[in-house]
Amino acid sequence: MMDADGDQVVTRHDYLSRIDRTVVATGRTEDDPLVVTARAEGVKAWGEMDGDGDGKLTFDEYNAWVGADKFDNICRFALGALFDLADADGDGALDKAEFTTLRTALNNPADNAAAAFDALDTDGDGRVARDAYLASIRAYIVGDGSPMGEVLY
Repeated sequence: MMDADGDQVVTRHDYLSRIDRTVVATGRTEDDPLVVTARAEGVKAWGEMDGDGDGKLTFDEYNAWVGADKFDNICRFALGALFDLADADGDGALDKAEFTTLRTALNNPADNAAAAFDALDTDGDGRVARDAYLASIRAYIVGDGSPMGEVLY
């Protein structure tokens, strides 16, 4: 998902282009404070992930790095900032269209994104809250099982 060009390595460009795609998909402008925050959090997360500073992240490097602590202290902020870009009305939840916009900007097929939304919308109100979204990604990363992860990946 993070390997935008499919070369089996995530580069700084690959990782940060997720923000570019989300900005374009959501119609935000560069001076939007949410865009500024998303870019800052993305750069911070990349700096932590690319521990050796070579500008590349292999699957093995990522797998060795990622975990609950890294999610809680680094990834949560970068992923939350992307969620906020898609939250058009700023209410802390995404409807299915906003969710699909976000997930397709992050390189998930639209059908998978729609299925992930359905898996997370457990009360059927047509919305997925920020906390539920981030908790599902965390669960996937730490191996606790994630209904969203099961249909996205």
